Amino acid sequence: MVAVVKHDCPTCVMAAPVLGDLAREQGLTVYTQDDPSFPETVPGRIDDTMLDTSHRLGIEVVPTLIRFEGGREVGRTYGWDRGEWERISGIAGLGRDLPQARPGCGAKNVEPGVLERLRIRFNETGLKSRRIEIGSDEDEQEAMFARGWSDGLPLVPPTEERVLRMLDGTARDPQEILGLAPPDLAPATVEKIAVNAVMAGCKPEYLPVVLAAVEAVLEEQFAMHGVLATTMFVGPVVVVNGPIRRRIGMKYTYCFAEDEEGSSWEPLSVERGLKPGQSAVTVFAGYGLQGIVDQKSRDPESLAKSFAGSLKALSNVKHAPSCDALLVVCPEHHRTFKNAGWSKARLYEELYRLCEIPGDDLVAGARGVAEGGPPSLAGKSVNKFRPGGLMIVRAGGDAGMFSGIIGGWSAGGPRGSLPVTKEVKP
Repeated sequence: MVAVVKHDCPTCVMAAPVLGDLAREQGLTVYTQDDPSFPETVPGRIDDTMLDTSHRLGIEVVPTLIRFEGGREVGRTYGWDRGEWERISGIAGLGRDLPQARPGCGAKNVEPGVLERLRIRFNETGLKSRRIEIGSDEDEQEAMFARGWSDGLPLVPPTEERVLRMLDGTARDPQEILGLAPPDLAPATVEKIAVNAVMAGCKPEYLPVVLAAVEAVLEEQFAMHGVLATTMFVGPVVVVNGPIRRRIGMKYTYCFAEDEEGSSWEPLSVERGLKPGQSAVTVFAGYGLQGIVDQKSRDPESLAKSFAGSLKALSNVKHAPSCDALLVVCPEHHRTFKNAGWSKARLYEELYRLCEIPGDDLVAGARGVAEGGPPSLAGKSVNKFRPGGLMIVRAGGDAGMFSGIIGGWSAGGPRGSLPVTKEVKP
């Protein structure tokens, strides 16, 4: 029999007399994780402060008692449970003066950072990425900047330990290829994305969202190569839906969560075909926020006209159909529509109606502006957006009548980049 213990565990200290009895009667071998002099009741205890044996045995809780027969494990128990210890040892009446049961303590070999170092030492990582050696006198941050790994923001060095810890945030195979990443069309594996997530400062619990976002931007219809190469000021905007928003504490910027709890409208992910309650990301090639300030409208008709007036200015007032757009409706503006019984579908219908523009205004040179379309637009009515080119979400601070528009790439739509929605997988 083998037992693994540590001195810094009240349950191990409590069970020390029983360990001594088993050592005398059964030839029990005891490995100690932190104090070679513990337990004093076992003269032949073995120092496992390097934790090699604990790691090989897969110890998670101490004390752990294991029985081997013919070199094969036939029984294991952890913590203190008199019935289980008697079953494993075959000896009745163990620890009569002890409680019937007491939970154990976390083993040192599975502590954060320790487990990763042991996996590296035992060559169990499975990592395929190329290792970069940094000189002892070389500054890690400067080395990463010199190699062009940053766009100017601080980075976290992606050590093997950190990458392994990041990969614990997903059940997916580290070598799974999510797609080919432009511009070089290099395979984007879960491991490679985890390396980048470490550098960006992500926590392991963020990784499923990061993976879903990468999968989405690598879909052909998103046209990531074009988004990266265009001279226009666009980049991926990520909208997150579902339970994972609150689980990882999402709040703001251009990777933001839709406020579903306060909304009377269906979430964007449901609108785009997923089931309610599913965690999802939607990626959109967008540029900087254009604010809509309307603090006086108290009815939905007036507020919709405010929204439409701002939407028609996207890209250029002379462009139609223009870029796609993501309309972010703030809680106070949403309340106006909610109180009037307007569904999201009703708002879409009204905005598309209000975004019809006389073709005479769009012709190049009209109203003294050289920009514009061909003379054939004259006499026609043209909508600012293609069908499906406008998306609406509810987000933003609870106070303030400030909504916003995230305009899209001018090459949006089927000829360029389409929004993509993906489920977040564990």
